[in-house]
Amino acid sequence: MDRISGFGPEDLGSIPSGLNLRDEKMNERTKKYVVGSSTLIGMCIGAGVLGIPYVASRAGFLVSVFYLLFIGGMVLLLNLYLGETALRTKRNHQLTGYARKYLGKKAGKAMNFAILFGGYAAIVAYLVGVGDSISFLVFGNLNYSLLFGVSFGIFMSVLLWHGTRSLKRYEKYGVLAILFLLSLIFFIFIGKVDYGNLGYINLSSVLVPLGVILFAFSSESAIPIVSLIIKEEKTLMKKIIFTSSIVSILFYLLFTFVVFGAMGSQTPEIATFALGSVFVILGIFTMFTSHLSLGNALEENFQFDDRFKKSKSWFFVCVAPVLIYVVVSFFPYFSFTKILSIGGVFFGGTIGILSLFLIKSAKLRTERKPEYSIPINWVIISIVAIVFIAGVFQEVSSIIKGI
Repeated sequence: MDRISGFGPEDLGSIPSGLNLRDEKMNERTKKYVVGSSTLIGMCIGAGVLGIPYVASRAGFLVSVFYLLFIGGMVLLLNLYLGETALRTKRNHQLTGYARKYLGKKAGKAMNFAILFGGYAAIVAYLVGVGDSISFLVFGNLNYSLLFGVSFGIFMSVLLWHGTRSLKRYEKYGVLAILFLLSLIFFIFIGKVDYGNLGYINLSSVLVPLGVILFAFSSESAIPIVSLIIKEEKTLMKKIIFTSSIVSILFYLLFTFVVFGAMGSQTPEIATFALGSVFVILGIFTMFTSHLSLGNALEENFQFDDRFKKSKSWFFVCVAPVLIYVVVSFFPYFSFTKILSIGGVFFGGTIGILSLFLIKSAKLRTERKPEYSIPINWVIISIVAIVFIAGVFQEVSSIIKGI
């Protein structure tokens, strides 16, 4: 009677141990899900969010909503493709390595150029945005932007020296702060929204939001980092990508609705300047999290795929962008939203188009069975490619006219 169905008193002692192991595994899996989602959200929600209400004021709220939904869905598809590519590959790479492996050396070079160009544009935009924000916050003007921008670059270089340890430690707190402050913005300003502002459309500027919104959603470089974070818990990849995409799209929609709805045509280029000190801090947090994620991605791109030593990778990721920032600060043409737009179309456009060909080759030359597989739809792929190409032509034309 002591044993029923093979179960006896001596087995009771093993139950807590087994449950503890299972609980630990569940906790570790949850932790990886949170850190992975935070990394991808942090890469996505950065300087771009601060420029969206401004470009919405140029083209119209409904035009911007269309771009946010369409480009958000488009980048979700690209990230799923890239996630599947990572799952089909045994060895860890950054995007340059995947392009070189599956598409050849020339594609690898094109991907590397796009990542470096877009990455540098993004980091310079973060330095501009944070420098302007802190100067505005402390002195009420932008006279000390360069000083604070360089100081922020030095601060980030210290964190980035520690690699993914800093990312895991600080990223989730930055994302939580962003979501908290977004909720605060929504509840404070929802009553100030003038719904008459939301019906405005300017067809002559209908392409203006494209580059900034492409930049805002550009998060492809974080997919290889997510793959490193989740390690053997590869079934989390798809869930993390969906979670981060939904959160980012909702964030952008609500932020644009509240800020542009309240400010209308008076929306400033850096949106948080119109909302008060607390929301300027929100902008700083968004750029902090994105800078941290992107900096780690670029460092690993140099180390994994270009075989650079850590010190050399750190120099190119941390010191070089600060020097570029100092130079472009003397040219008024390179405003905050202009840098976002240029980076968005060339970074997002090139990576997007290459990613579409990348997944096809990865499916044919797979090294392992992936935890999920997304069918290739050539109609959708063609539309996505046309959007990217249109964005590049629009931005080139804008640069020529500006110069």
